[in-house]
Amino acid sequence: MIIIIDYHEERVCTEMPPESMNEPSSMPASSPAAVSAEVPAPAHLLVVDDRVDELRLLIALIRQEGFRISIAFDGAQGYHRAQALQPDLILMDVSMPILDGFGACRLLQNDASTSHIPIIFLSSASELDSRLEGLQNGGVDYILKPYEPEEVLARIRVHLRRRIAVAQPGALHGESGIAASSNKDRTLVNAACQYLRTRLSRPPSLAQLARALHTNEKRLTRAFRNEMDLTVFEYLREERLRQATRLLLETSLSVTQIAEELGYSSSANFATAFRSHTGYTPTAFRAR
Repeated sequence: MIIIIDYHEERVCTEMPPESMNEPSSMPASSPAAVSAEVPAPAHLLVVDDRVDELRLLIALIRQEGFRISIAFDGAQGYHRAQALQPDLILMDVSMPILDGFGACRLLQNDASTSHIPIIFLSSASELDSRLEGLQNGGVDYILKPYEPEEVLARIRVHLRRRIAVAQPGALHGESGIAASSNKDRTLVNAACQYLRTRLSRPPSLAQLARALHTNEKRLTRAFRNEMDLTVFEYLREERLRQATRLLLETSLSVTQIAEELGYSSSANFATAFRSHTGYTPTAFRAR
């Protein structure tokens, strides 16, 4: 496999020679390629670091293993890219501009669309408090810089296999009837989410939402539970906070204006909800 990463354009191109698909492997079972074969290729890794040049050796080794790589240069960009790209694993620096690794990890862990993604911290902050903070915020591992690239790669494999092992039991019990039901749930939830995202300032009640989607409250609630493990209200709360994060980072709207835009009864209620979600007040978050 040939993987070309353009760091300036931040694009990933993958080419697989057709003849390689059918060639039997002659490598011994103990070789790195045999070990990584336990992870479905190509796994997609998101690297979040403001000094990517310092990771060139590690990235080269990861490329040799056939993994796809995307790059983000700060925690805020990493958060948005994780939402959009849904990587299999994230390598996260701690000290970064705009939003540090711990803040980004909290956002990712509190977001239903990204909370399942394992995060490995790579940091020169060796203090016990820093390592504990990383793990307590949801990181699955904390690797100190300088590190051995081979060790990082080994830990990546371990956490990818663990994620697969957790995901497989549910997949093993799938049946056609269950799959059809799941597809209907997913369609309903997607429609509900789209409807709510356009009405965050004045969201409908559960009954109004169900009527708008030509279903009933019980069916809608069950679909959200099945697909997102959230109630409709919990999704609405998370979507408001997700949009609040975007508006704080990407616009010059005041905290009061953002609160009004997202349907909070007051800027104080917005600040309380945002701090509970991220660990920062809106003003402190924007100033980082």
